[in-house]
Amino acid sequence: MACPTMSSSSRITFYVNSAALLSSHYGQERSHLSSFISMTSQSFIYPSGRSSRWSGIPCRASMELGPALSSSSLVSESPCSSTSGITWAQSALQGSRPEMEDSIVIRSDGLQGFSYAAVLDGHAGFSSVEFLREELFKECAAATENGLLLHNHKTDLSSIQSALTKAFLQADNRLLSCRLEGVTEGQESGSTATVMFLGANCLIVAHVGDSRVVIARGRNADIIGSNHRPYGKSKTALAEIKRIRQAGGWINNGRVCGILSVSRAFGDIKLKTLRQEMLEEGVKRGIWTNKFASRIEFNGDWVTAAPDVFQIALEDADFIILASDGLWDYIGSTEAVQFVRKQLREHGNVQRACEGLAKLALDKNGQDNVSVVIADFGKVKYDPNSPSEDSNFSEDAGQAVLILGLVGFGIWLSQFASHSWPF
Repeated sequence: MACPTMSSSSRITFYVNSAALLSSHYGQERSHLSSFISMTSQSFIYPSGRSSRWSGIPCRASMELGPALSSSSLVSESPCSSTSGITWAQSALQGSRPEMEDSIVIRSDGLQGFSYAAVLDGHAGFSSVEFLREELFKECAAATENGLLLHNHKTDLSSIQSALTKAFLQADNRLLSCRLEGVTEGQESGSTATVMFLGANCLIVAHVGDSRVVIARGRNADIIGSNHRPYGKSKTALAEIKRIRQAGGWINNGRVCGILSVSRAFGDIKLKTLRQEMLEEGVKRGIWTNKFASRIEFNGDWVTAAPDVFQIALEDADFIILASDGLWDYIGSTEAVQFVRKQLREHGNVQRACEGLAKLALDKNGQDNVSVVIADFGKVKYDPNSPSEDSNFSEDAGQAVLILGLVGFGIWLSQFASHSWPF
């Protein structure tokens, strides 16, 4: 299969959603007037440290990151939409990073009734994300027989896991081949990808990297999967560190070979196909010795695009949040669920809730780009006159304190009455 060609203009074209509010009557979905502004600029050669996830081959001299953006930019590919009783909303905010490297893809075609939603979070450039926007969906559709295999989730989950693993690895192999052939730019770039396949009362997730899927069940947050990061004490982190070391790689400062802060990703050719060249470059630059490089063995993948695959029942789910680490590094899963629930009860607008959640991360001094997708099942009812769940909690807590106070006073009074006083 040929590598898709990518023009420099399409590679850095963003659609800025300047949605204007047209109506806000009584729980109806707001309609948005979107103006799409296409912006092109010159290509960047990324120095080490341009992206916090990718640091390049470790360098002893610090490097300037360039000027930070003075304000965040709202980036969105399409307005809020509804399919099969599910209302979809999406929002992306550019933080202080010099380039928006995230992308959201939502499709409801070609998968036999399943919807496809993906958050792609790039690093060291946008070219890997650009490739994956179309090609990852194509590989998933082909591997699942245009979605037919997804309908066997109750009886044949292992076949689905194998198919999606094949799709992810095939997409990555094609991306790496295009890099070697010089068809795509940005050799150092890479991307994580977390994909949802949403059907009737069923969710299948294929996860690579550090984005996250959270299912809202009442006020509770059901977290699907774990971050693929080579640091920390979580079960997943320890397993990733062990896998990398057994494959001949190493961890330095919480990064694979001191370079990449995620252990699973697409692209990142220097940690895959060009590992030997990366070692030789490190020797030339004095980052490590020739003796150190000569002892490195290639016993497996240091960084892989093989996904964790999950299947989850949705009978009692209210909505689903899929978001990049730019959200989850600053907002907890339970806080996000409760924020969206409160928003839906106050105004019933899923798109507005989605945009508010993304903005909340930046309001908490988030620096990363933030991408958020919400799939709402319409179970949280719009009711602006009802007391909020937070106020209900406060009232319950106040009543509990009052009851405890009365009980304590009663105990003290009984002791006071039974005491013999000398008068």
